[in-house]
Amino acid sequence: MIKKLFIAIGVALLLVVLIPLIISFYLSPQDELIRTDAIVVISGGDTDARVSEGVRLYLQKWAPKIIFSGAAASGDVSNALAMKRIAIREGVEPDNILIEENSKTTNQNAEYVGKILKGKNINSIILITSPYHQRRAYNEFRATLGKNFTIINHSAKDQTWAKKNWWDNANARFLTFGEIMKNFYGLFF
Repeated sequence: MIKKLFIAIGVALLLVVLIPLIISFYLSPQDELIRTDAIVVISGGDTDARVSEGVRLYLQKWAPKIIFSGAAASGDVSNALAMKRIAIREGVEPDNILIEENSKTTNQNAEYVGKILKGKNINSIILITSPYHQRRAYNEFRATLGKNFTIINHSAKDQTWAKKNWWDNANARFLTFGEIMKNFYGLFF
């Protein structure tokens, strides 16, 4: 009886440790970087971190083009245009920046950017978003672009959410459980 109790406690402790780690790795897939045709940065969450990471990879020549996607969160200037202005200040050549200013959801990011990619004959991207959002963004882009399109997952470092300790922060827990629900919803609808 005592042996079974210790085994049960051990299994419970193992689950308490493993489940947050499994969630971390599920929500935040990361791929080895390869050179691609473009870098796609979608707005939302810690947009500044996303732009910084996209610009950093562009300046390191991981891709010759960078695409910013996102409608205006508020005001008249779209997130995409605001990100473009930051990128230009950071040294990205304006001719190498494309923007998509109408998307308000992750699904729309994929749909509208997908049209740009097809129109420019772009066949591979590095997809940048926040780590907790990476899985859902990847799933939306994969559904839109098809299985033969190369998508490299690469998250920006988010100020709120980190793979190794998201469970320590109330905002990160909120983001995590929201993304789990949105991923679950995406599987069926």
